[in-house]
Amino acid sequence: MNYEQIRFETGDGIARVTLNRPDRLNSFTAQMHAELRDALARVAADADVRTLLLTGAGRGFCAGQDLGDRSVAPGGAPVDLGESIENNYRPLVLALRNLPLPVVCAVNGVAAGAGVNLALACDLVVACRSASFIQAFCRIGLVPDSGGTYFLPRLVGSARAMGLAMLGDRIPAEQAADWGLIWKCVDDDQFVPAVDALVAQLAQSSTRGLAALKRAMHASADNALEQQLDLERDLQRALGFGPDYREGVAAFLEKRPPRFSGR
Repeated sequence: MNYEQIRFETGDGIARVTLNRPDRLNSFTAQMHAELRDALARVAADADVRTLLLTGAGRGFCAGQDLGDRSVAPGGAPVDLGESIENNYRPLVLALRNLPLPVVCAVNGVAAGAGVNLALACDLVVACRSASFIQAFCRIGLVPDSGGTYFLPRLVGSARAMGLAMLGDRIPAEQAADWGLIWKCVDDDQFVPAVDALVAQLAQSSTRGLAALKRAMHASADNALEQQLDLERDLQRALGFGPDYREGVAAFLEKRPPRFSGR
């Protein structure tokens, strides 16, 4: 596929996907969804990719759905928003959550609507200090989609989740980090090097171990303690028979950096 609304590149174990509609604050269209699906499928199939970085071009990360792409006017025919979610947003969120490698989202500006929840579907979210987050759905009479009603209460608690969803307030990046909505807020002039250092570190880590960690963390929200202990046992057993554990122990004993294998 020739990409027009995203940029995609790989190298040094890192896949970089950049939403690339800066004139529209990288808002979603059907074409962008198709290109993202294709890019994520390529990442999943490429054993050389050990981490994924998702970010936006220009002054914003993502303003959510481009309402002009599925235009609805007073008196016009209704639009089936459920179909859009089923065909586009649901598979996008699940693809990010199910990738067997760490996914980093670098929020370089405003993230609104589905753009916020796209970021929250990633494993680690780093935002520049000038970035902000807006659950804008209430402004057009909708509920937070793209996993918003799932991620928000789990990350910030029900009271803050309800306030963010009902009021649609703009939350600055520093406050988002303080609330636990995101991993870290970084000064704008340090944002790019901080993100580059983070994804480079992850690309040198044990991809198998991080994939198992990701699976366990995501399962914990719905598992009882006994189920989670069983899952930890099974994952640890599998990892203990793998090469990365042996390499990690050898590197520790020999006082050298580990050289983990990829996927």
